[in-house]
Amino acid sequence: MRGGAGALPVPGGLALGVVLLLVLAVLPSRAAGVNVTAALAAFPSFADFARLLESSPVAGELAARSSLTLLAVPNNNLPRSPSAFAAASGADIADVLRYHVLLEYLSPSDLARLPASGKLVTTLFQTTGRAPSDLGAVNLTVGGNSTVVVRSPVPFPGSSATVLGAVTAVPYNLSVIAVGGLIVPSGLDVAASDSRPAGGVNITHVLADARGFNVAASMLEASGVADEFTADERGAGITVFVPTDDAFADLPATDRLQSLPADRKATVLRFHVLHSYYPLGSLESIVNPVQPTLATERFEAGQFTLNITRVNGSVAIDTGIVQASITRTVFDQNPVAVFAVSKVLLPKEMFGRGGADSDVMAPPPDAMAPDAAENVRTPPTRLSSPPALRGGADIHQTFFKFD
Repeated sequence: MRGGAGALPVPGGLALGVVLLLVLAVLPSRAAGVNVTAALAAFPSFADFARLLESSPVAGELAARSSLTLLAVPNNNLPRSPSAFAAASGADIADVLRYHVLLEYLSPSDLARLPASGKLVTTLFQTTGRAPSDLGAVNLTVGGNSTVVVRSPVPFPGSSATVLGAVTAVPYNLSVIAVGGLIVPSGLDVAASDSRPAGGVNITHVLADARGFNVAASMLEASGVADEFTADERGAGITVFVPTDDAFADLPATDRLQSLPADRKATVLRFHVLHSYYPLGSLESIVNPVQPTLATERFEAGQFTLNITRVNGSVAIDTGIVQASITRTVFDQNPVAVFAVSKVLLPKEMFGRGGADSDVMAPPPDAMAPDAAENVRTPPTRLSSPPALRGGADIHQTFFKFD
């Protein structure tokens, strides 16, 4: 007996059981669930998203679960009224939040190993029984520039968002990943399309609500082109590609977009619009890649067109001198789709021969009323700087690309 004088022999099985109990007492219990709001408390840039969770039943539902991935939206990327944003697609904000909870723990390395076909992951929304078929799941795919995109698993009207980076994690229990916007489950916007606004969708209001589009909203409102969009929504509808504030900030100084005359600015804005409603799934499977724009209608056929293709799992837009990609769905309600794009779409007819100072080809004489240019107000040349990089310095995100 080696336990010393007076020591009692301990059976081997009992000793092992005591050790296991001690270990389990030290390790965090996975059965205890996760406190998502506590995890987000250290990151002020997600305070608004955390408040949304706290004010909904979702935070309590997560307390009974473990091994989750939360797709969190930074303050600057949330719409000003998330509830109204959800309602516009026929969804309840609680179900939208449930759609941001993946019932699987995914680390950045897991995202880096996504297969080419993507990965279908069930969300908390699927467990409610309100998701038709498998529309309570999301598909994670690797898009252009090796970024990860979260999208609906079916190619019809829905929304998507780009993964911005990893925020924090409790290994194998909770992973928090930042995404570029709220994601609304597909299949819910059918009801919303039956109650479209009688006066049309106000694009500038949509952009103001979505945040991150201050420059584009300012230009649209000052030019009066937004009023044309409302009229063009009738019939086949419209699809609008809107550059983010960061896209405008990245414009080379030689392009001098803001110094253009009012009528040329208006042409650039019309160049960002297709005179047909295309949800994201339709753009991904578009048959004719060369698409006329609203600017084409004021010039000759074949001018001011966009080449739209699918590249590395995402939608790419080529103007002939600029290649951009869709980064997220801003608004999708038949007959209007609004998508954020990574770059300002500059037409080659205006910027392809020596920059913005080159002569723009003149439209046909009857394409514009003689006094049209006089009635268009010129937006200020010096616009305020766009907001800081989404999330701010306090996010402590690890941004990553996937090879």
